[in-house]
Amino acid sequence: MRPDTETDTPPDETASEPGRRLHALAVELGALARNGLTYEADHYAVARYNRIHEIAAEIMGLLSHSDPATFRAALQAEAGHATPKVDVRGALIEDDRVLLVREARDGRWTLPGGWADAMDSPSEAVVREFGEEAGLAVRARKLALVHDGSRRNGHANSPWHIYKLFFLVGRVDGGEPTAGLDGETSAVGFFALDELPQLSSARTTREQLATLIAHHRDPARPTDFD
Repeated sequence: MRPDTETDTPPDETASEPGRRLHALAVELGALARNGLTYEADHYAVARYNRIHEIAAEIMGLLSHSDPATFRAALQAEAGHATPKVDVRGALIEDDRVLLVREARDGRWTLPGGWADAMDSPSEAVVREFGEEAGLAVRARKLALVHDGSRRNGHANSPWHIYKLFFLVGRVDGGEPTAGLDGETSAVGFFALDELPQLSSARTTREQLATLIAHHRDPARPTDFD
């Protein structure tokens, strides 16, 4: 799994509405600057778009109490037209209990998953991530949720707009789950909704887990989106 840059710092779950709005504006400014740098050749325009990048990074740094240079480096590393990044998550549900892994970075729990890699199909990405983080071979059974991470997961520390794809998965074979195969997780276990540990909510929320269990109970339920 590649580092989840948007969640290296636990989200500020008490962020005010103005703070959330400022973050959204900073992400939009970063995307506008990225697109301008992609398509604009004029020297003066390029200088203006680089300055917009700097402003977006400074706003993100102020909101997250972090070094703006971190955000500036992330924004400048992007190339091409700015589009949302894709995060994939897999839900293995057995006896109404869902498998979660504990993130080594923040000590909080989440569904196995992470960034989708180029040339992976969505289902291949979630199968790979699940194996790396939970040590189980699974197959994707259903795309249950397609969520806007900014709206649903409060990505207060992310320099990007992120779409999150949640799959129901099933075991391919037996075996016990094992954490830490990729060095990113430190524990793994099955949990019921009324016994959840502290969640890494930028990655997975209780509401998302409840909806996934509803999909597990009713396979004909349509995919939830936005």
